[in-house]
Amino acid sequence: MMQHMRTGPCASGRAARTGRQHCISVRAAKTPSGPVLAIVGVTGAVGQEFLSVLHDRNFPYSDIKLLASARSAGKKQTFEGHEYTIEELTPESFKGIDIALFSAGGSISKDLGPVAAAAGVIVVDNSSAFRMTEGVPLVIPEVNPEAMKHIKLGKGAIIANPNCSTIIALMAVTPLHRVATVKRMIVSTYQAASGAGAAAMEELRQQTQDVLSGKPAVPKIFPVQYAFNLFSHNSGMDVKLGYNEEELKLVNETHKIWNNKDVRITATCIRVPIMRAHAESINLEFEDDISEQQALDALAKFPGVSIINDRAANRFPMPLDATLQDDVFVGRVRRDISRTDNKGLEIFVCGDQIKKGAALNAVQIAELVLKN
Repeated sequence: MMQHMRTGPCASGRAARTGRQHCISVRAAKTPSGPVLAIVGVTGAVGQEFLSVLHDRNFPYSDIKLLASARSAGKKQTFEGHEYTIEELTPESFKGIDIALFSAGGSISKDLGPVAAAAGVIVVDNSSAFRMTEGVPLVIPEVNPEAMKHIKLGKGAIIANPNCSTIIALMAVTPLHRVATVKRMIVSTYQAASGAGAAAMEELRQQTQDVLSGKPAVPKIFPVQYAFNLFSHNSGMDVKLGYNEEELKLVNETHKIWNNKDVRITATCIRVPIMRAHAESINLEFEDDISEQQALDALAKFPGVSIINDRAANRFPMPLDATLQDDVFVGRVRRDISRTDNKGLEIFVCGDQIKKGAALNAVQIAELVLKN
């Protein structure tokens, strides 16, 4: 039977949040009563996506400051019909700012995130700098909004945006976890160029053109040829454990977001020559029985999830389905036939790394701040 479903549009405004499911939508755009925003790292792939998502969701703001390195200072950026001058990021940049969306790398976040928070700014940080810091909420708005319920506009704080692979996995797995409680999770990721930034995306484009033209592929961002190849994720390797940083992020961040360290998790993360949408194959073991239909029903009700699960046509989620889309796409929902009970499922997931894996999730966090 064909199953290709999208969840319905979110209700707008403060009434959009009900029970355990949270439709995160604030509609207002530029308004004198809105907060003053800062985009830190505006010239990067995620920084540019912040602007796109803010526009698409009509996020309310009274003014916006665009911040980047000294190299980009003075450049012009048009946003919603207004031309802004990009300013150099300094410790003094946060005067008069209410909410700052950071995507400029972990070292800058570590240096200037606390400075901004001390100035009364709500910092939503897309780096790994504060994800595992005690007292800093690590939030996926559809999954654990309660972690940041104490944070109010006008009182400085840091909120961490989870890693892209964690967000995409937990958008799919959390509704199933709420039905039957996940006991063990085995994740294999197939991660796009965008996760390594705009320069990596350009390297994939250039190498693809070069190889098709009979020229050698010249690695610059990655240590090996990227076009027509795949390789173990390029993050740092724990030589003793044999796991890279990306894999350990998925494990540790899931424990924190679910507030449950008893879930056993292992991951293998692979970089693949796809431009901007990650894919993940996930095997799940549950405490309780769960059927395929129960899983599909739970996924269909979960905000931000779409289902593509057409066995007859062999049609399931692809990175192209998720590219430039807000939703995370789930399919290949099937019983784990290696088990003799009804406590195992397999799923396949795709999500846009720059959108829900980064910028969209951060803007949704900012929307929650306005509702707190």
